[in-house]
Amino acid sequence: MNSYEALRSRAAWIDLSGRGQIRATGEDRARLLHAMSTNDVNRLEPWRGLYAFFLTAQGRIIADANIYNLGDSLWLDTEPETRAILFSHLDKYIIADDVTLEDETENWAVIGLEGPHALETVSTLGQDVPETDSEIKPWGAGFAVRVAATGPVGLRIIVPAAEKSGIIAQLEALGIPQASPEDVNIVRLENGRARYGEDISERYLVQETQMLSAVSFNKGCYLGQEIVERIRSRGQVHRLLTPIHIHGAEAPKAGTKLRIGDKDVGEITSAAVSPALKEVVALAYLRTDNIAKGARFSLGEAGEAYLP
Repeated sequence: MNSYEALRSRAAWIDLSGRGQIRATGEDRARLLHAMSTNDVNRLEPWRGLYAFFLTAQGRIIADANIYNLGDSLWLDTEPETRAILFSHLDKYIIADDVTLEDETENWAVIGLEGPHALETVSTLGQDVPETDSEIKPWGAGFAVRVAATGPVGLRIIVPAAEKSGIIAQLEALGIPQASPEDVNIVRLENGRARYGEDISERYLVQETQMLSAVSFNKGCYLGQEIVERIRSRGQVHRLLTPIHIHGAEAPKAGTKLRIGDKDVGEITSAAVSPALKEVVALAYLRTDNIAKGARFSLGEAGEAYLP
């Protein structure tokens, strides 16, 4: 079984050590992150995590992160592209607060174990594996959390950099292969999983992403909240991030337009050829009045797209 097949049907490990790791300490750490993110950090219990967006005052998304409550600190796990942006963004708003931010990226290794059988496979290592989504358990000198980037099942192991090689050796001894970045991209698109930096950026508003698990609508004020609430109350969303399939042998580039007749109705954000499905899988922002099961769109010479 190759690494792509393992990731989509059994289990594979992913080197995620390029992701940004930011630690927040101090008595006001929860207050700061609560006021700066879209989710309810104040109610985040110890040894649990949540997913959140960070917005501009105009409601545009500048970063996303998994936020983990480790008891004595709050830990932000973000995309490589947003590591410096998010650190600077948060640091700018620390005025008289008792909060210290530390960029821990270079000190820690991040290993993802993903696939339908990932959890049962890793349970043979004798570690206490988290049982529910976003639950955190100690792992060596670090921790592990139920989080996935490519599909519904995954475990993210975050440990000091010195422990990385040992964990990889354990996983490979179990016959678990390493998934390449290409494998990861294909499988996440097969499962319709968006990624910040490709499918989500500062161009977009929260509701347009359809990732509302990142948002608490009952938490009160936060930066950008006025725009999120205005859209929620008025229902003014004109485009939505949507999984599509494409009949074609090559993946179209990001920015390729989707058309009905001579009218642009959408734009592709990321695409890849799926060996298993024998077609292209992609994510695109589509105008809401054109989203219906079975709807078809022209990509010109790039082929024809449809909603599965």
